[in-house]
Formats: sequence, C-alpha cells, structure tokens
Amino acid sequence: MAVNSISSSTGVSTPASASTTAAASVDSAQSNFMKLLVAQMQNQDPLSPMDNAQMTSQLAQLNTVSGINQLNTTLASALSSLQATQTMQASSLIGREVLVPGTTLQLSEGRAKMGVDLEQSADSLKLTVLDSAGQTLRTMDLGAQTAGVQQLSWDGATDAGAAAADGRYSFALEALRNGQSVTATALSTAQVGGVSLSNNSVRLSLPGLSDVALADVRQVR
Repeated sequence: MAVNSISSSTGVSTPASASTTAAASVDSAQSNFMKLLVAQMQNQDPLSPMDNAQMTSQLAQLNTVSGINQLNTTLASALSSLQATQTMQASSLIGREVLVPGTTLQLSEGRAKMGVDLEQSADSLKLTVLDSAGQTLRTMDLGAQTAGVQQLSWDGATDAGAAAADGRYSFALEALRNGQSVTATALSTAQVGGVSLSNNSVRLSLPGLSDVALADVRQVR
C-alpha cells in the first residue's frame, strides 16, 4: 500500500505563507520609513532639526518587528521539517496493527483482538461483547490486570455456547480496585492503511475505523 498524498485544507494559511506575508509587510514598512526619513532630513528646518532620540526609537521598533518576523520564519521552517519527518516515520506503520481508543472489534475466523489502557492496576476487569443491537453476547471476567496498555482477545464464543458469526461487534470494559472503579480506556485494533498530513497533524487511515491522529496510538503490533 502506498502512502497517501500529504495535503492540508485549502483556504487556511500555512505557517510558511503567513511568515512570507509578514516579511513582506515588514520590508514594506522599513522601505517607507527610510523614504520618509530621507525626505524629512532633506527638508528639515536647520533651526529646528529632527529629534534624534525619536528617530532612534522608531528605528529600534522596526528592528524589533523584523527580528520577531525572522524568528517566526525560522520556527515555521522547523515545524514544517518536523511534520515532514513525522509523516515519513509514520509511513513505516502502514500494514501494521495499532491499538487506538475505540470500542469496535472485528471477529475474523473465530478471533477478535482489542485492548485496554488502565490508569492503575485493577483487582478485576470485566469484558462485555455486544452485538449490533447492543445486546450482550459474551461476558468475561479477565481477573487482575496491571496498569498500562494490555492486549485482550475474544474467541467468538457466546454465553450460550454458540459461535458468533464473523463481523463487527462492540465491547465495554469495567475495572475495579478495592471495590472502586478504575479508569479503563477501551482500545480497538486496526491495521494502518495510509498516512496523511491534515491541519498540521499527522493522521493514520484505519480501514473500518475513522482516521486518528498519530498521537492517539497506544501500541503498535
């Protein structure tokens, strides 16, 4: 699979274009100021010369604006290079499985994979698999779990002992520690199909799921 074309939304100024506009504005202001300064010096009253302190202050202000604009240009260039590097690095994920926040699971050949990100260790973790109508198909007590990202699976068996048909299902998690609820973020498994750059954010295309930001990936398999 090929990397998707890197693109950004139209009609939105990029850091580079904004910096270019700002630079042109500053250059124009400096040029106009120097023209006015020369004209004032040529036409000043010898008995009432220009105020040197005021002229120096105006020049300093222009230099400050110019310096800030140069800094913005440098930062925009660095950001652009960083985004390009991140996009190229993310392209290595194409074809690999990732765990991202979500409650969707895909049962294929009697096996489905998913995960959980526990804020802290739990004495018990309950996994409930639901069909498209939201009805419970299987409830499993997975026992104690350590904090962090954990991989989970379902063999397709229902509570009634039947084998569920291959397809898409959803799941819910409940974690407890000393009888108190523990934050458990459900993670869906998906294969990366492509990479793109949108609104200055590197995003992954996950067939069957919505696109996600690279920062949302909790684990790569």
